[in-house]
Amino acid sequence: MSDRPRVIVTRRLPETVEAALTERFDTVLNPDDTPFDAPRLAQAMASADAVLCTVGDRIDAAALGEAPRARLLANFAVGVNHIDLAACAARGVAVSNTPGVLTDATADIAMTLILMVLRRAAEGERMVRAGAWEGWAPTQLLGGDLSGRTLGIVGMGRIGQATARRAHHGFGMRILYTNRSEIDPGLPAQRMELPELMASADVISLHCPGGEANRGLISAGLIARMRPGAALINTARGDVVDEPALIAALETGRISAGLDVFEAEPAVPEALRKLENAVLLPHLGSATRETREAMGMKCVANLEAFFAGRPLPDPVD
Repeated sequence: MSDRPRVIVTRRLPETVEAALTERFDTVLNPDDTPFDAPRLAQAMASADAVLCTVGDRIDAAALGEAPRARLLANFAVGVNHIDLAACAARGVAVSNTPGVLTDATADIAMTLILMVLRRAAEGERMVRAGAWEGWAPTQLLGGDLSGRTLGIVGMGRIGQATARRAHHGFGMRILYTNRSEIDPGLPAQRMELPELMASADVISLHCPGGEANRGLISAGLIARMRPGAALINTARGDVVDEPALIAALETGRISAGLDVFEAEPAVPEALRKLENAVLLPHLGSATRETREAMGMKCVANLEAFFAGRPLPDPVD
């Protein structure tokens, strides 16, 4: 039996990350990439010294067990709304995450969605693939310019500010934001309360944490305040939005949306999948090789620190 700490990894990771884990720990990988169900998560918590988990793992009190052997969840993500932090604290299980390294990749996906929605790119791509394109026409799939439009950022942290810089300096958009604290004064942006922002922006981009504190933050009432023709972009977490209310608003054709996350992903409501005015991506926010490798190496660094008795580089309170 190995005297190295045992680490169970719940999903396949980039090859360089798996190699680093295998070199440093008694690592149990998931070569077929089958998602862990609740019993398998519970077994992992009971049989490993640490579990490297992902956003697809729902780690609640039952999955943790009453007295887990594992004392660290090294979370391959920034967001932790899939982890019951109170239950972890009660059982003495530490949690780490991977902040900082996915900022640019996620901001790029936010801008991708903004461009796809305003320029109706997904509709055009579907038209071509379906063999329904009959040639160029002066009024075909008319979208809107980004330049001169107003972008409202909900949650002006690293990713929100990176998105704002791209939108303002790259596309000439005016920036509004709502945030608990002031931001870098070098970024030209106007702070306002959320209801006012929802009514003032042409595009609203969500960059706030998920979890109970923000569940349903973008409510039916706030969605109703959006301007006709406005777009809602979500690269944060699906539970931040009242999904049924968003679907109802989209079905009227009054607004549009670009979504990279969903409330019960990977399940996406059929009503949402049918809508032409919704661009839907499969949680691609951090999906670049460079970013996913950097996220994995942050997990490795947190595991190394934990087993060496040092403070976690990226602790989650």
